[in-house]
Amino acid sequence: MTGLDEKTCLCALNRALGYQPVLGHRLLEYFGTASAVLTQPRSILQDALGSHRDLADALGPEAVTWAEGELERVRDGGFRFIGIDEEDYPALLRECPDPPLGLYYNACTPPTTVFDLHPCIAVVGTRDLDAYGKEWCRKLVQTMAQAATPPAIISGLAFGADAVAHRTALEQGLGTVGVMATGIERIYPWQHTDLAAGIVRTPGCAVVTDYPMGSAPVALNFMRRNRIIAGLARATVVIESKTKGGSLITARYATEYNRDVYALPGKADDLRSQGCNFLIRQRMADIVTDPDDLVERLGLGRKARRPRKDDLETQLTRRYGPGSPLAALGLLVGRRRGISYEEICRETGWSWTEVAGKAAILESDGFLTTDLLQRCTIQVKNV
Repeated sequence: MTGLDEKTCLCALNRALGYQPVLGHRLLEYFGTASAVLTQPRSILQDALGSHRDLADALGPEAVTWAEGELERVRDGGFRFIGIDEEDYPALLRECPDPPLGLYYNACTPPTTVFDLHPCIAVVGTRDLDAYGKEWCRKLVQTMAQAATPPAIISGLAFGADAVAHRTALEQGLGTVGVMATGIERIYPWQHTDLAAGIVRTPGCAVVTDYPMGSAPVALNFMRRNRIIAGLARATVVIESKTKGGSLITARYATEYNRDVYALPGKADDLRSQGCNFLIRQRMADIVTDPDDLVERLGLGRKARRPRKDDLETQLTRRYGPGSPLAALGLLVGRRRGISYEEICRETGWSWTEVAGKAAILESDGFLTTDLLQRCTIQVKNV
């Protein structure tokens, strides 16, 4: 094989050595280019691979043929494959010791617009996010949006904290990047297909992965994905995490990359917060207790001055009238974050149907959110 295209060869190497990127970089350093790696005789590759000599079989002519077809599929799908040697490759990610040899990219704007125009901050956390975590996730992203230098939000497109971070970023006009553990055309979870589509069609936002097209969401893929989240960001903020959550893996990668890590503390006996409390206790993360303080520590500058918003009581009274049951319910939820329909019934004497009806009105007017367990939280953006 002679005169091979470098992007094609990087695509082939990324597939063959995706789970061992450091080995791929050693081969590039040793032979000079990806095309040089893939034109070596099998025996020389085996010697260069050492204890990984069995991988030489994955670096033959068939790998190039596959990559040529892969790049054609990428183009046909409207996606891009960005090799690590290209200017469009994210600079922060390239600085890591184990960056992917290429990234699959889906967006309506160029990569430099997504990764280079704004500082990137990762916001991650448990999929099992409670009302406390949801409120703080929204509050932190909203405050970042008001900073003198608004960032782009990096997360993993998963349930819970990831989805809240992405959606809040879109609502606030921030760029956001969803890093997937699947092929670029395969959105996981499927329930976030619309969220991913919203990200892709919004300027300054993107969906990326280092997995070949067609890759399924197997468990092993998510650890590899987490290093990209940490690598793309200058700092990582952990909202809630269990002791063995994927967010802790992301935080550990960020620490290894000499990036800042911040964690939201929680109750000592709350499983969702034990991971964050561990990071803080082990001094692997700085504690987050004030959104404005976090913005300054992230180097985003002081929060820009915004017109003062009326307090919750004023807004509710103006919207529903003084003494209105709807205003009363909104104030109750404002005092009792995460209060359930059943608890509201006991406290107010209203029937379940009355509570559900009033909550639905408050939710449609943007004052309230209700989760699947019928726990209510005031929308921070309206307070």
